[in-house]
Amino acid sequence: MSKPFQIALGILAAIGGFVDIGDIVFATTAGATFGYELLWATVLGVVGIIVYSEMCGRVATVAKRPVFDVVRERMGFGFGLATLVSSQLVNLMTLAAEVGGVALVLQLLLGLPYRGLVAVALVTLLLSAWFLPFEWIERVYGFGGLLLIVFTVAALKLGPDWQQLGAGFVPGLPSHGTELLWGYFIVGLVSAALMPYEVYFYSSGAVEEGWKPPDDLGLNRLNAGLGFGLGAFLSISLSVVAAQLFLPRGIDPEFLGTVGLGVLNPLGQIGLLLGLLGIFFAVTGAAIDTCFSGAYNLSQFFGWEWGKYQGPRGAPRFTLTWIVFLGLGFLIILTGVNPIVVTEYAVVFSVVAMPLTYLPILLVARDEGYMGEYANGRLGNVLGFLYLGVIAIVALSAVPLLVLTNMGQG
Repeated sequence: MSKPFQIALGILAAIGGFVDIGDIVFATTAGATFGYELLWATVLGVVGIIVYSEMCGRVATVAKRPVFDVVRERMGFGFGLATLVSSQLVNLMTLAAEVGGVALVLQLLLGLPYRGLVAVALVTLLLSAWFLPFEWIERVYGFGGLLLIVFTVAALKLGPDWQQLGAGFVPGLPSHGTELLWGYFIVGLVSAALMPYEVYFYSSGAVEEGWKPPDDLGLNRLNAGLGFGLGAFLSISLSVVAAQLFLPRGIDPEFLGTVGLGVLNPLGQIGLLLGLLGIFFAVTGAAIDTCFSGAYNLSQFFGWEWGKYQGPRGAPRFTLTWIVFLGLGFLIILTGVNPIVVTEYAVVFSVVAMPLTYLPILLVARDEGYMGEYANGRLGNVLGFLYLGVIAIVALSAVPLLVLTNMGQG
């Protein structure tokens, strides 16, 4: 396959990892609450995930070691176990929310009862994860997720105030609402961009696809930078549409159906259909990413054979783990819990796993004895430590803001 086509597929594949249900919920609600004023928080988050995804991909390419191998080796059993437990809990919450999200989108598309469609969502995810080769999972759902571009078209057609939109990329205090609510959505947007499952899946995927230095290091940079950058662009489009349609009318987009209606006004029924399909592919792709991430983490921590490329018989415990993980997410949603509520909890509590995940990545990526000539340069180290500081601030403020704002209700 030609290198340009590999790059194009990598860019599209990143959509499933970035624009998941957490990002859709927080981006749209932030736009409906504060207009353009928090666009800078999405940029802050995406630069962080680009920095650390590039490090993960580089470590995986050079050392053939994914994230949890690095965590266990560098930080010891106790630290590794704490990282494993916290990350698996967040992964499970995220997966449950995404299973429910797939069912909600299917309900909007098909008009059938939600509970039955939860089972359809489970079967869809199970069949996709079992039968599709690794690279095609990302390609199918990456290309499908690109349909979210209709939100960009809708935002342009609605005619944004370009001066106010540009000002939204500069941090500042809120013009309305409370500072606590403003802080809660900043934490949510940054956390949604930096969800740990993204780097677990990304680094394991680099090993799955057999990336080798030096050629694939360039592919890694493009996939991380342009891919997650495209995801952020689509997330910003969601916020802009919400700011134009929902904020003036006082609409709280608490349902995925409301998010989809953002393209109905400017683009009509075809726009609504394409928007819902884009959400379906993005959330389904993210669900498979999360499902595999849980299996990668457990397998890598305990030293089991792992990898989709090995087939079910080549890595039976890995296969059993992702199936069980998917089943647990399904059972959580069957209790009747609101997937959107689960999403918010997953995003906020992901901050527990963030420092435990990103610190070992930075320590290994900057280690010249381990990485040789491919170790971090000065810029990589500065950005890495800077974002550790951002992650620490987010981690300390997330739970208090969740409580004080009643989950963003004010």
